[in-house]
Amino acid sequence: MGRQKIAFIGGTGVYEQSRLDERRELTISTRYGPVFLQSGRYENREVYFLARHGDRHSVPPHLVNYRANITALKELGIEAVIATAAVGSLREGMAPGSRVVIDQFIDFTKGRPSTFYEGEEGEVVHTDFTQPYCPQLRAAILRAGRKLNQQVIDGGCYICTEGPRFETPAEIKMFALFGADLVGMTNVPEVTLAREAGLCYATIALVTNFAAGISTGKLSHEEVLEVMVDGKSELDLLLMSSLTEIPTVKTCECELGGRHWPTNSGTRGGVIK
Repeated sequence: MGRQKIAFIGGTGVYEQSRLDERRELTISTRYGPVFLQSGRYENREVYFLARHGDRHSVPPHLVNYRANITALKELGIEAVIATAAVGSLREGMAPGSRVVIDQFIDFTKGRPSTFYEGEEGEVVHTDFTQPYCPQLRAAILRAGRKLNQQVIDGGCYICTEGPRFETPAEIKMFALFGADLVGMTNVPEVTLAREAGLCYATIALVTNFAAGISTGKLSHEEVLEVMVDGKSELDLLLMSSLTEIPTVKTCECELGGRHWPTNSGTRGGVIK
């Protein structure tokens, strides 16, 4: 079956998608709470947009309702999700302004609900994460970047911290030893929940600064926003161009991660108000 419904999840500095036609606002009711989205069309594809932090950046990373967000996308019948995430860099080769299509993650979060499966009715679910991000979506983004002559880096390891504080230089040194290339606060558990729901999922990490101890100055949220605003137009173009590169036939195995998802959607919510 072709992929007709696509969703974007916008991170810091990405609060709307103006390139959509026939835009409208939606509220989806889920068992985890309400979710607010935009819907629209782009080149005959049905597209949805979800602002991870809210349209005014009012929700901090550790309080994002990740389970509600992914449930809403699942209930809408969305098959593919491309997310954006503002990150700090631990590597000289990934300087501010770089775009990285990450391929691995390390989870350093502490108190977030990270699964849909809490052992209800005696069912224990273990999901494979050998390949955390959809290879077809990653390839589509990379193809779009090449066609646009945008430099997009293929592969990188994202380490996710709890936030909302920035990391210490000592933590950054440790993360670099772990093999992390980038640091952020939101990709986990979003990526893990997407796989549990059987969704194809990929992330474009946007480097806004070098991490603490590597950067020559203090870190600030304002600095992150400034870099995101400067690159927003090119990012929107990359996102939309990626849509046209997504194959209509799936060869990935992402949907296998959702084999335990209830066939009765009402058990996990999903009513458009």
